[in-house]
Amino acid sequence: MNFPERFSNLPPYAFPRLRALLDHHTPGGDVVHMTIGEPKHDFPAWVTDVIVENAAGFQSYPPNEGSAELRGAISDWIKHRYDVSVDPMTQVMALNGTREGLYNAAMALCPEQKNGAKPVVLIPNPFYQVYMVASISVAAEPVFVPATADTDHLPDYAGLPPEVLNRTAVAYICSPANPQGAVASRAYWTQLIQLAEQYDFRIFADECYSEIYRASAPVGALSVAQELGADPERVVLFNSLSKRSNLAGLRSGLIAGGPDTMKRVHQLRAYSGAPLPAPLQAAAARVWADEAHVTENRALYQKKYRIADQVFDGLDGYMAPEAGFFLWLPVEDGEAAALKLWQDTGVRVLPGAYLAQGDGTANPGKGYIRVALVAPAEQTEVALRTLRSCLY
Repeated sequence: MNFPERFSNLPPYAFPRLRALLDHHTPGGDVVHMTIGEPKHDFPAWVTDVIVENAAGFQSYPPNEGSAELRGAISDWIKHRYDVSVDPMTQVMALNGTREGLYNAAMALCPEQKNGAKPVVLIPNPFYQVYMVASISVAAEPVFVPATADTDHLPDYAGLPPEVLNRTAVAYICSPANPQGAVASRAYWTQLIQLAEQYDFRIFADECYSEIYRASAPVGALSVAQELGADPERVVLFNSLSKRSNLAGLRSGLIAGGPDTMKRVHQLRAYSGAPLPAPLQAAAARVWADEAHVTENRALYQKKYRIADQVFDGLDGYMAPEAGFFLWLPVEDGEAAALKLWQDTGVRVLPGAYLAQGDGTANPGKGYIRVALVAPAEQTEVALRTLRSCLY
């Protein structure tokens, strides 16, 4: 039996790697999970009621692109959040979680060639792993661009040589950044969008952490693109209820872009998409329309930002995250630190190298661990103090 080679070089996914590193060792205390970005705050209680009220919809196949109500709610949210008007029928689609959209958008939109050569997909390093597998799936060349302290933890795409940019078809960018918590400024978005206009590539703006921040809401790519008068097909936006509303299991994401872009995505998704069940679409529409629970949720994270700042006050290299819910903590070696922390205390964190590409010191995540601030504040504070005592 023959198998394809296209994915043969994929490294093990981050969490199986973590289990292989830690699980054959006994934890040194009560287990505290700080690895995965799975929110533990309560979602709105009325979500369950909406699902029950619409339970008859489980009997029917749901609309693949999202119900009119859901797309309308998403369009209204984009207008409220970014001050950008998008047509709910032609510029918005519902996703079964954002990861599906980040993958399928590459399948639908990355050309087979760019300027007569193999296309390039630009990826920040470290990165959300679906970016890499999407680029491999479309036979593009993934180019990993360091997003380190030297570049304020965002990739310097403008610093790439013209021979790379001339082949670039897609640039993924995550803001607020996972794992570092850095936020793309208006100036950063302006430079990137102008670069994309100059070299004619699309920007896939992964903004799934946009509603968790310290003080000011992060500026969005669609807003800046509109201000610049950029090609309406230039930016493709992705967002989700997973972080904003603590509904990772609802699998409600969005994709928004120009009408020609969305025609291509819609065509592919008609064949390969997995639509959200109708009762869940009804719930998602209500959740996108409500901001009160988002404000309450943000306040809980802001409290944990303050806790982290106090715990790591004076720690050389500590970078207080601007947004999102991860700490990106400097260590000598991420794997060794994660193993020591597990064996000595039972606190479970993720080695930064598992989220990046490169061998040895060439891996920009090697000297970091990622710590998820998803547990309640009291548990988070105890775990962070335990972590500092153990590792620093």
